[in-house]
Amino acid sequence: MFTIGPYQIHGKTVLAPMAGVTDLPFRQLCREMGAGLVVSEMVASDPSTWSTRKSRLRIQFGNEPSPKSVQIAGYDPQMMAEAAQFNVAQGAEIIDINMGCPAKKVCKRAAGSALLKDPQLVESILTAVVNAVDVPVTLKIRTGWDRQNRNATEIATIAEQSGIQALAVHGRTKACRFVGEVEYDSIAKVVDAISIPVFANGDITCAAQAETVLKKTGASAVMIGRGAQGNPWIFNQINHYLEHAELLPEPSIAEVGAVMTRHLTDLHEFYGEVGGVRISRKHIGWYSSWLTDGKAFTKIFNQLETCEQQQQQLREFFDNYSLEERAA
Repeated sequence: MFTIGPYQIHGKTVLAPMAGVTDLPFRQLCREMGAGLVVSEMVASDPSTWSTRKSRLRIQFGNEPSPKSVQIAGYDPQMMAEAAQFNVAQGAEIIDINMGCPAKKVCKRAAGSALLKDPQLVESILTAVVNAVDVPVTLKIRTGWDRQNRNATEIATIAEQSGIQALAVHGRTKACRFVGEVEYDSIAKVVDAISIPVFANGDITCAAQAETVLKKTGASAVMIGRGAQGNPWIFNQINHYLEHAELLPEPSIAEVGAVMTRHLTDLHEFYGEVGGVRISRKHIGWYSSWLTDGKAFTKIFNQLETCEQQQQQLREFFDNYSLEERAA
């Protein structure tokens, strides 16, 4: 357990904010599966985007329990401060600042991990946001700009001094994107340098690996991103392993089918016919990627154009799975 402001976070697992992934249906599912903290998709600090349907969907909380965390991104301290105030007014209870995204469309505007090149601007943004709101502010960074310019410890120290109350570190530089070995030693140096909670992030895909990362880094928690795509069970698996030193069995086909069906229904209800059909394709593809005949199923599923067709295809797929299991 660790604390962020007045909030006690139980367990040592956090769902990473991921644009196009960590919407309300997925956050709710991961929280139910054991994630101690979940963070929304990235919301731009540009006020002209706040009234768009995309942004409105990103800051919907439904019946989410506290704390509700929203990630904001931008490069101008005043705009970031105003974005924080706007999101708190919409119900955010934690503001998370994105200085870790390596995407070109974010970095070309000197936002995301591009900010790591300018520690003075980092300090200005963090101070402005912390002073603008009465809720805890957290930060996500990378280990530096590139392999020759690693400055995570410097940025972490600035963050703590600026009033940031928890820090997530993806163990790669901006230039590395998602390729290459994760620098858990760099995360360990950050942990040693500051006293606020640190979340270790990067290529954590199973319970045993999570334990190894926590031991290597001394972090308060692991932050799971791509490892949770199509695998929300990972949070309970990690929590159980850390507490009991034993691996939970993999979910049964019946459990997988039930979760996929529930997630698909939630996506349809949240986004409506057009958006639900489109966005569900990637989630169903992640789930089915490790199932027998999953690739063939996904190919068919991705050609369907209505919610009803998708639901029917999913039912038939798992009905056939059950028949094959009984015949085996």
